[in-house]
Amino acid sequence: MKLRGIDFGNVLGASGVQGFFGEGYPFHHFPLVGPNFKGMTFVSKTCTLLKNKGHMPLRNDFTPKEWFPKCIKVNFLKGLAVNSVGLSNPGICTLFRKKIWQKLDKPFFISITSLAETAKDRINEYGIMRDAIGMNMKDFTSSFGIQVNLSCPNTGHDSSRMIAESVSVLEILGRLGVPLMPKYSIESAPFGAMLELNQHPDCDAICVSNTVPFGWDKIDFKEAWGSYESPLAHLGGGGLSGKALKPLVLEYILKLRSLGFEKPINGGGGILCKKNVLDYCKAGAASVFLGSVAFLRPWRVKGIIEYADSLKWQYC
Repeated sequence: MKLRGIDFGNVLGASGVQGFFGEGYPFHHFPLVGPNFKGMTFVSKTCTLLKNKGHMPLRNDFTPKEWFPKCIKVNFLKGLAVNSVGLSNPGICTLFRKKIWQKLDKPFFISITSLAETAKDRINEYGIMRDAIGMNMKDFTSSFGIQVNLSCPNTGHDSSRMIAESVSVLEILGRLGVPLMPKYSIESAPFGAMLELNQHPDCDAICVSNTVPFGWDKIDFKEAWGSYESPLAHLGGGGLSGKALKPLVLEYILKLRSLGFEKPINGGGGILCKKNVLDYCKAGAASVFLGSVAFLRPWRVKGIIEYADSLKWQYC
């Protein structure tokens, strides 16, 4: 998938699957079973303007304090996970001061979002984050893009309203002159809004889908998870990722293409094997992203990436 002449490859990481800087998590380094991300484009864990505590305690190096964070619940047999990380992060300026993004030598994406309460304040925050990124651009070794997370179910905001702000956000960030890829959830991204982005000069691609809120009426959670009550109800319920999302995301991409959406779509959700990648390719994705497979089926990651690179992708 090429955006503004930059080759971001056929496989991206889901935001945060490799941490803030690509360092990964302890289990990634287990011999034989740890995921091999070679050939996958790094996408940073989503950061905000200011420090946000969230539900995942972080060490001084911004990696999780807990080996098995309490804000993530996993069902390995069903290939599902629920998370309510809540965008734990130290703030974008603190991350820039580590001088790690600036030294990366391959194209990657910085994922950002705003947690401000009002639309006006969110717009202002994106402007400040744009300026922070702009001030550091001269120090970057590699090309990069920005993935704008407009769909996290753990923010407490009405994400459908946030999507309506997409045009303003893109216009603000567009002044940086780097590839922009807003990320949405199929639960809250109306087709009409996406078709408007198809005409927007600052929207280079879109990414679907983020997790969907636990309890979303398009999924039978009793059948999928075994309960209508989220295991993270005490943390707001969280978002579901994994196998149950795939057919719904594929249906969404197919519908969007049938309506005339032509820009690249980075598709993901429930990719646990090579065949799932082919399904996304046939549906009209220009590339895929890998997320929960990194801990649900980590030994398959290398083969999935290699298989994706063997396919002929459209719209890219």
